Amino acid sequence: MNRVIQKFATFAAAAGLAISAGAALADYPDRPISVTVSYGAGGATDFQARIVTMMAAKEDKQGNGIYLNGQPIVIVNRPGAGGQVGWNKFVKQAKPNGYELAAYNVPHFIAQSIVFPKKVKYNIDNLEPIANWGADPAVLIVNKDSPFNSLQDFIEYAKANPGKLTLSGAGLYVGHHIASLQLDKAAGIKTKYVPSGGGVKAMQFVLGGQTMAGFNNLSDAYRNRDRLKILAVADLTRNDFLPDAPTFKELGVDVDDSSVNFRGIMAPAGTPEPVISTLAEKVPSMFQDKKVVAKMKDGGSPMRVMTRDQVQKMWKERQAYLTDLLKDLRQNK
Repeated sequence: MNRVIQKFATFAAAAGLAISAGAALADYPDRPISVTVSYGAGGATDFQARIVTMMAAKEDKQGNGIYLNGQPIVIVNRPGAGGQVGWNKFVKQAKPNGYELAAYNVPHFIAQSIVFPKKVKYNIDNLEPIANWGADPAVLIVNKDSPFNSLQDFIEYAKANPGKLTLSGAGLYVGHHIASLQLDKAAGIKTKYVPSGGGVKAMQFVLGGQTMAGFNNLSDAYRNRDRLKILAVADLTRNDFLPDAPTFKELGVDVDDSSVNFRGIMAPAGTPEPVISTLAEKVPSMFQDKKVVAKMKDGGSPMRVMTRDQVQKMWKERQAYLTDLLKDLRQNK
């Protein structure tokens, strides 16, 4: 009889926990959500993350939360080492409860996990994509006063001065670095890549003359276009925000879209599936809000909204592709 009572008590306790957990998930989220941005304030990722997450707390006329129960999203900047500082801390410390999320950048975090498998703790297996909001190509830029007026000018100088042409970028094995490696190989040149600790600093290096050129995000270049010359876009087609800027391929240089910066939201592995499902359903709609679209357009930020399933597929494809690409490019160096 005691055993029966004990078994019943155990079952009742387990059922109670399940009901409690289910109730908690039904109310999710019931407090603010944090999103780690592994880059500095004012850069493209930070700028866009603040735009696309501003809808989280939106309410309808009856005061009901439209997207995430009316709960706000708080951006937490943790810049350093091209994203490595923030993402390493995120995978080691973030609780898988749906209240601690992060912005991802592809190819950045995937490329770094391939090149630095012992140094970085993150990879596509310990992170869960939620949704993608944008795709931002890398562009080759120079200061407005630069003697380089074209990609051809840039290449001719680099050939005549091997290793002397300095080129800034946000960090090691981010999209900017990949574009730089591709350009060196395709044009048969040797430039000096300078990892600058984020897109904002990389832009400042070009504008301040610390480097002779740089790769940066198209969206950042668009916002600074009056102070820059944009020599080429690392994508397969021209971009509507900069219609006069040709692609590398148009100019006869084989640099493709491998460095295009996909941005979105992710969670740590182990986050409960009901929470993942809620986020995967609500977040893409938040990105497509008319106010978000308008502000992204004003900032010259190309949008590409993708669902969780689409991002999972993209991550796996980029993992396989970048493994081969980086092996080839690193051998070339």
